[in-house]
Amino acid sequence: MSEKGKTVTRLDSGYMKQYDAHMLRQKKKRQRLIRRLVLFAVLFMLVAGSLTTYHFKQRSLEAKKAEEYHALQQKYADLQKKENSLQEQVKLLNDEDYILDIARTNYFFSKKGEVIFKNEQKDPSY
Repeated sequence: MSEKGKTVTRLDSGYMKQYDAHMLRQKKKRQRLIRRLVLFAVLFMLVAGSLTTYHFKQRSLEAKKAEEYHALQQKYADLQKKENSLQEQVKLLNDEDYILDIARTNYFFSKKGEVIFKNEQKDPSY
């Protein structure tokens, strides 16, 4: 049967010319469709890739900002503690009895009738 298919001659008729033109149009139409699909697929891949890259950059930036935020929060808390300590020290330094106590321990001022003995301490007692 395959030998017989090879020996058949093609008729040169109007119908065959129309059929060939129709088949050629279908082939070109299919090629255009494939080209468009490939073009849209490539564009989709480019857009998806760029969006994915952008997303991961944003995630890393957000992680860095969150880490920096937590570090600044910790620093702020430490500064708040230091400020409270300094305010307490200012309140104490405004108290006259506290000042006299510091003067007695550091500079050996004494009350009337009081004897002070020097003790070899490195740190003051206040």
